[in-house]
Amino acid sequence: METQLQQQLEDLKSALLSMAALVEEQIARAITAHVERDVELCDQVIAGDQSIDAMELEIDEQCIRLLALQHPIARDLRFVAASMKITIDLERLGDIAVNIAKKTKQLAGLPLLKPLVDLPRMADLSQSMVKDSLNAFVRGDEQLAMDVCDRDEEVNQLQDQIFEELLACMKEDSGSVPQAMQLIFISRHIERLADHATNIAEGVVYFSEGRVIKHHASDDPNQSPTRPESDGPA
Repeated sequence: METQLQQQLEDLKSALLSMAALVEEQIARAITAHVERDVELCDQVIAGDQSIDAMELEIDEQCIRLLALQHPIARDLRFVAASMKITIDLERLGDIAVNIAKKTKQLAGLPLLKPLVDLPRMADLSQSMVKDSLNAFVRGDEQLAMDVCDRDEEVNQLQDQIFEELLACMKEDSGSVPQAMQLIFISRHIERLADHATNIAEGVVYFSEGRVIKHHASDDPNQSPTRPESDGPA
């Protein structure tokens, strides 16, 4: 017979999955809006962030009630602790989707630069990392979680390549600076998707094995790499 603790843990997992599904949808919309320069879709992404924020607060309350009233131990306790951390990462992923949408709106009235092959590749890879980190959470799949962590460096390398390409573009044509700068910011936001996917994957390893793996440092997507900042909407 299912205990009250088990039921509340299942309810928590269900709430997290609902939030994760909405976050994935927001990210997909933001990337599509960027590719298609769809201002209306950008506005939908921005408006949708309120739902994610509300879900974060609700899940936090669930976790606190569960800890206070059910006193979970061992793996159950680690699951609740990891859930609280994962919720933060999900909320920040939602913020990044909003930031991409806002930067895309700023690009809408500017001439197109030459196609950047690495930017769509990085977007695809970051989205796949988010998806796989969440699948790893659902399944308790430590190997998939570790695979996500291993992919983070590839995203970092692509981001560096994009930065160098856009820097060269600005040096060659000073008129391209406004577009190039917005694309640099967008590439950094996309790179941050991968960072938060990695954080989620690390949380999966923690609640599954009780093992803490190296935490990945974060860079500010809106500033130079030496000036950190939150992922809150820009």
